[in-house]
Amino acid sequence: MKAAPFAYVRPSSLPDAIAELASTGGGGKVIAGGQSLVPVLAMRLARPETLVDITSVPELDHLGVAGGYLEIGATVRQRRIERDPVSAAVPLLGMALPWVGHRELRSRGTVCGSLAHADPAAELPAVACCLNAELTVTGPGGARRVPAREFFSGAMTTALGADDILTAVRFPVAAAGEGFGFAEIARRHGDFALAGVVARVRVRGGETDAELTGFGVSDRPVTRSVSGELAAALNESGGDVSRALSGPLTAVAEELVDTEGDAHASRDYRRRLFRTLAGRELGKAYERARKSAGEVDS
Repeated sequence: MKAAPFAYVRPSSLPDAIAELASTGGGGKVIAGGQSLVPVLAMRLARPETLVDITSVPELDHLGVAGGYLEIGATVRQRRIERDPVSAAVPLLGMALPWVGHRELRSRGTVCGSLAHADPAAELPAVACCLNAELTVTGPGGARRVPAREFFSGAMTTALGADDILTAVRFPVAAAGEGFGFAEIARRHGDFALAGVVARVRVRGGETDAELTGFGVSDRPVTRSVSGELAAALNESGGDVSRALSGPLTAVAEELVDTEGDAHASRDYRRRLFRTLAGRELGKAYERARKSAGEVDS
């Protein structure tokens, strides 16, 4: 199919982009990389009256670390994040990005575009929720920051208003004593996940905190503390933390995986995938956190 007719504007400043979007009265859509939006347009699942192309807005093309965060502007391509050394400040991005589509798609797609699209089976929204990144939303009334765990409200639904632009995202820089894990299962590499997990473990002063985000298993990324489950596994592991997590994570899988089954996987199958991936990645994240904290040799 072909997209329905639409008007196209390409402002050169952020105030102009906001004004152009507001002038559509809710009939506009923002486009940057287009890797999520264009297929939706082609299938006529969305029929905006106007596309506001923000790729010529220079203030949205920034990438850097400041104040303990890696800040990524709205027009920064995913491939740039993969290749720029500054991105190493957030190891989870390096783990997740190779799973996002294919290299050619990442060469055009933007991080903020994936977040704004809010596919519940996408990788970057899950990373943002696990780290509780801060999203900068700018509209006619100014800019505000929204925690990632409050940004996603359902499948393809976010806190963005009709006149809002997601202008940047800030991921917290990894600290000493933190370890991470990421894994997903898809029918083919580059497809959206049947089930996926993102894990974050912090080891500090003899205490261990752990959080887990699932994606592809609900209508949005779902995050939960699993510190108790990890502590129980550490007490019973006998050296194999991942295996010992299988039991404690069964209830977590039943709680978080609430998507209906489809032609590719039933709900119960997704729960088994989730439990297995979560146990493995939490175990890896714990060992990486211990190395980062200096408890074991690197």
